[in-house]
Amino acid sequence: MKIVKYFFVGGAAAIVDVGLFFIFAKYLAYNYLLVGFFTFIIATFVNYYLSIRFVFQSGLKFKKRYEVLFVYLVSASSLFFNLTLLYVFHEILSYDVGVSKIVVTGLLFFYNYLIRKFLIFKN
Repeated sequence: MKIVKYFFVGGAAAIVDVGLFFIFAKYLAYNYLLVGFFTFIIATFVNYYLSIRFVFQSGLKFKKRYEVLFVYLVSASSLFFNLTLLYVFHEILSYDVGVSKIVVTGLLFFYNYLIRKFLIFKN
């Protein structure tokens, strides 16, 4: 059942991430990797907030301040994959930057869920 809830939470965070990305990278033509970095940080906060509200119990495995720190530390690996894959899809495979962002976001959905479920929040 948690995966279904996380699907909606991850979907909301993805809407924030992709929506802001489209505005700043696609339509305003800011550097897509820089925009991808900042929109990912914002979406990670949205994901964390919604996750502890609707999916996972906060504070069971770690104190709150450590939990937030771990979310961002673990998310750094996801950010690395996000930006690397974004570059590969856009620069090497010649996908549109918007399509690249959507594909990459979808690919990283389960990775992010599993990290949060097994490493950050208590089962």
